[in-house]
Amino acid sequence: MEQYIIKGGISLAGEVNISGAKNAALAIIAAAILADEKVKIENVPKVRDVEVLIQAIDGIGAGVEYHNKNTLTIYGKSINSCVIDYDYIRKIRASYYLLGALLGKYKRAEVALPGGCNIGSRPIDQHIKGFEALGATVKIEHGMIIAEAESLRGGHVYFDGVSVGATINTMLAACLAEGQSVLENAAKEPHVVDVANFLNSMGANIKGAGTDVIKILGVEKLHGSEYSIIPDQIEAGTFMFAAAATKGNVLIKNVIPKHLEAITAKLIEIGVIVEEYDDSVRVIANERLLHTHVKTLVYPGFPTDMQPQISALLATSKGTSIVTESIFENRFKYVDELSRMGASIKVEGNSAIIDGVEKLTGAVVTAPDLRAGAALVIAGLVAEGYTNVEYIEYIERGYEEFEYKMQQLGASMAKIDANDTKAIQRFKKKVS
Repeated sequence: MEQYIIKGGISLAGEVNISGAKNAALAIIAAAILADEKVKIENVPKVRDVEVLIQAIDGIGAGVEYHNKNTLTIYGKSINSCVIDYDYIRKIRASYYLLGALLGKYKRAEVALPGGCNIGSRPIDQHIKGFEALGATVKIEHGMIIAEAESLRGGHVYFDGVSVGATINTMLAACLAEGQSVLENAAKEPHVVDVANFLNSMGANIKGAGTDVIKILGVEKLHGSEYSIIPDQIEAGTFMFAAAATKGNVLIKNVIPKHLEAITAKLIEIGVIVEEYDDSVRVIANERLLHTHVKTLVYPGFPTDMQPQISALLATSKGTSIVTESIFENRFKYVDELSRMGASIKVEGNSAIIDGVEKLTGAVVTAPDLRAGAALVIAGLVAEGYTNVEYIEYIERGYEEFEYKMQQLGASMAKIDANDTKAIQRFKKKVS
């Protein structure tokens, strides 16, 4: 089992390039199979979730060709099955996007119920509602979601709650349906817009993405395309918080500053200097930061995927901060791990009350999920002494070359086998 070992106390400095957005890439890869012609996708992040999804579409016959580690071509004409039931596909939440894509193209899909990080209830009822509005029947049998229809026709769906997954999935299925579909109370996240732009580049007719009403006029078929995925706002935010927490000076490149506004606003509020450029942001922190109150909201509010990271940042800020989680109910599993490092955090209901401490100290901690794992790395970068972060496979699900990028900014951090005591000793000798 691999782990990260970190010696804290170093201010991050330099430049870091942000990879393509994981959440956009997963949906776009699924969407690519809607066309029979070749689709070239650039800026694809090389992370485990993406690799698993590519294995899945390869397993049903789609052609996949890598040009380099971040560029690939997908050829959907050779698909020979609409059934996806592999152990590995159950591990990622985005497997459900194959439902919308296969249903839209072949009018039938069978996909194993998805897994992913255990951060709370993420039911698929709104996905089902969307498919049924297009005329499909959906049932769950033997751990599989089965959706089928003689034909799909445009429909009207009002989502009970804002759901990125349901918005994208219904959009995928509606692209090839007869007539117009209207999705109300739709999610407005940047990756929803990116998926709509990608589909339009293949000949779809989608309007309103980025607003709460999306209109889709079905077309007969989609064609090949070349497309580059947007930068990952959550990876960018993670490096912004890491720079601030370590009192660093970091230029974060290949970003869309507009997508980072909620993150930037909170950093400025607690005393961080943030300089925005066309496609980059610089984060500078020179002194101990201030406290704040944070509530996670759907876009353009503060992202739930940045909640653990800001808690790690506020753990050593002045005063008392309150972080309220309004999206997922199990997103405070990392609190016990931060407490091992000396943080003073108390969870009451859906809020974490954080009393900032002067310092954290290194400890052996366990990543309970993807974003919490990144938060523990931030804490390790700040902490006195050595921190070992276990179960880093969660972190590698969503961050490309995480330890390498941190090393390029000066972090004393390495990925090692947890049982390799000699490697641990070599690391400690090297950085001591």
